[in-house]
This record gives sequence, C-alpha cells and structure tokens, in this order.
Amino acid sequence: MKHTGIGAAALCITAVFGSGFAHAQSTDMSFFVTSVGLGKGADLGGLEGADAHCAALAKAAGAPHTNWRAYLSTTAPGGEAGVNARDRIGKGPWRNARGVVIANSVDELHSEANKLTKETALTEKGDAVSGRGDAVNMHDILTGSDPAGNYSTAGGDTTCMNWTSSGDGSAIVGHHDRVGLKDTRHMKSWNSSHGSRGCSPDGLKSSGGAGLFYCFRAD
Repeated sequence: MKHTGIGAAALCITAVFGSGFAHAQSTDMSFFVTSVGLGKGADLGGLEGADAHCAALAKAAGAPHTNWRAYLSTTAPGGEAGVNARDRIGKGPWRNARGVVIANSVDELHSEANKLTKETALTEKGDAVSGRGDAVNMHDILTGSDPAGNYSTAGGDTTCMNWTSSGDGSAIVGHHDRVGLKDTRHMKSWNSSHGSRGCSPDGLKSSGGAGLFYCFRAD
C-alpha cells in the first residue's frame, strides 16, 4: 500500500510538472514552419493573409503571443523597392516549439551560424517537416527572397504575384532540410534554393513543396 501511494504521488508530480513544461514550451515558441498551407498553392492572400495564417496556427498550438509575421518578401512594379522578409520578423532571438534557439539575431539568421536544420525547423506543433528522402518531400518553403532575406532583383516573378497566384508564376523557395538534388550552396539554403514550378498546389508539389512557409514572432 505504501508503494502504491508513493507511485500515485509520483505520477501526480510528473503530470503537474509535465503539463507545466509543455506550457512553457508553447509560451517560449517564436519560430515555426507552418504545419499546413492555405490550400491554394502560393496564393496566401498576400502578406496579410500569410500573417493571419501564422497567428491562427500559433493560437491553435497554445502560443499566447499574437504578433506573428510570415517570412516572405514581395516585389513592387516600376522598379520601386519591395518588402524584405528580413525586415518583417523582429530582432530575435527565435526559438522553435521545443525551446531550441535557431538564431539570436537577423544577421545570425542569415549567416552560416544559424541553427536551422530539418531537426530544428519544426512546425508550431513541434513536429518535423518531411524532406528529401522521405516518402513525401515537402522541403520547399516559400520565401520569395534572396539569401540575405531581401526581395529578389533577379527579374521575373519570384513571389507568385506577391502571394496572390495559385496558377501562373513562380516563387523562390528555400530547403528547410538544407538538402537538394545537387550538393550545391543553393540547395543547402534554408531561404533561397530555387524557383518553384508554378504557383498551384500541383506545381509546388512537383518540386517538393506544399505551400508551407516560415513564421516568426516579431515582438
């Protein structure tokens, strides 16, 4: 009977501390990869729609913060300056759903010192995103950005018409698992690997994408 009581008490303590730890993880999260897209390929409803999706997923996962921003760049017509993804996400540091710091600052995030890998680029639920070599490859993450996190000046459509197209166009994507068909610098880039094969769900899927993108808490 005495052992039973001790065991029950231990279970209660574990439950209490386990619950508190899980809540602390959720409270601490400031970065994630969306677990699902919006169902319309790269048509995210523009930056506003993408930000709202980040906030909704974070809220559903139990995160109390509301100031979430999608890591997406946009371009502007007539040679005017676009919006840089790096300017939208705050100053850091950023932690994933398990509390691991993926970068302490914007500059570190865009350097070789960042800790973004398949093991750390987790969803808001703390799950890994499948990548190259898995049964389903979803490592193409929408960014519309160059390696420095700025909008691209390469010419042509690099943002699927500023995240409003689910058909024609193309968007720059990064590889969250830092792996590609060819072992090159671009294929190892988390934010600027190559252009997508269109903007539709099927177009994104054809090169290993599912309309997912990065979300950062911009506090």
